[in-house]
Amino acid sequence: MLASFGASIAMMVPLSYGIAVRISELAPGHEEVLGYITGTAQLIYLLISPMVGIWSDRMRSGLGRRTPFIFLGTGIGLAGLVVMGLAPDLLIVGAGWVLGMAGWSISGAAIQNLMADKLPDQQRGRVSALTSLMTQIAPVLGIGVAYAVSSNTLLVFVVPGLIGAVLLALLPIIKPEGSSKDIALTSRVTAKSVVASYGFNIRKYPDFAWNWLGRFVFFIGLYFNTTFGTFFYAQRLDLPVREVAGVVATIGMLGVVAAAAGALLGGFLSDKLKRRRLFVMIAALLFAGGALVEASAWSLPQLIIGAVLMQSAIAVFATVDQAIIFAILPNRNETGRYMAVVAFAQKIPSAVAPLIASLVITIGATGAQKNYTLLYLAGAVLALLGGAVIALKVKAVR
Repeated sequence: MLASFGASIAMMVPLSYGIAVRISELAPGHEEVLGYITGTAQLIYLLISPMVGIWSDRMRSGLGRRTPFIFLGTGIGLAGLVVMGLAPDLLIVGAGWVLGMAGWSISGAAIQNLMADKLPDQQRGRVSALTSLMTQIAPVLGIGVAYAVSSNTLLVFVVPGLIGAVLLALLPIIKPEGSSKDIALTSRVTAKSVVASYGFNIRKYPDFAWNWLGRFVFFIGLYFNTTFGTFFYAQRLDLPVREVAGVVATIGMLGVVAAAAGALLGGFLSDKLKRRRLFVMIAALLFAGGALVEASAWSLPQLIIGAVLMQSAIAVFATVDQAIIFAILPNRNETGRYMAVVAFAQKIPSAVAPLIASLVITIGATGAQKNYTLLYLAGAVLALLGGAVIALKVKAVR
């Protein structure tokens, strides 16, 4: 839980606040650049993630298969945050986020791989719930930390990164993974196997394929409705971008209770009832409802209601769908590889959705007023569609 919190706070504070601050400093009025920076970084990590997964599966060391990647990702992520905080122009900010995105994603993936390696089926829902809860709380508290040091741009990036690094390091120190030196390698890595690792046999693993598709569509809707959060709140509340951190933190703190309830209820109840797909559909409906509220919101109370609904929905979906994934992995000897393929269903949307969203907000826009109403409505439809695909088509899990 602490390690998940650390990876999330280090990644989400720059993504949800820090990059927007740098854009407002270096290129005010060009908020569409946020989509280009985040989309590009996600696309680059997307291309390297299967190779990282293969490397993780084949890692033989005294620290284990996953632990070296916790440390590797943390080092790369910290370096990226320092670059972003000191960057003199947006090109360097973008380069820094390529490092930051890759580093913290590698650390987060290592934690998920550990969970897939070690968790028994009857604990997958509840542990997914607890780690999901941490990823919900971390950005909210992280925004508060960033706001407290907002007078110093470098600290906005570095302080959450250092908190993340310490918490990530605690996991292998307190609970060592164990040596992987004696684990036999089942196959050789060839150019063909590397290329093949970017995909899987859809006909052989239909449940995995349908879950991947539903997750993909849901996350496009999610990123439509979260990427421009800082600019969205600034427009709807008529506030300067730098002052939005307090609003984001306040809304986030109120949403934490709903997210906690969603994650814990979804995880624990899905374990107890042995039903996962029902909760995925509930999450999609909640998210769509929250997005509709946000689309029409021009006051703080409305924004709070919409955000609370969406945060609770994201928590339920992330918790239960992760438990589904752990149950339907095609090959547990290649957990890292297949978890990287699963990550495509989130990383491709996080790369593509901001780029598309940057265009959507300009449709029918008047002057500096971007069309966030259309963006949030589109996100609602996509999230609902993604949940329906998983609920109706994944058959191996109830």
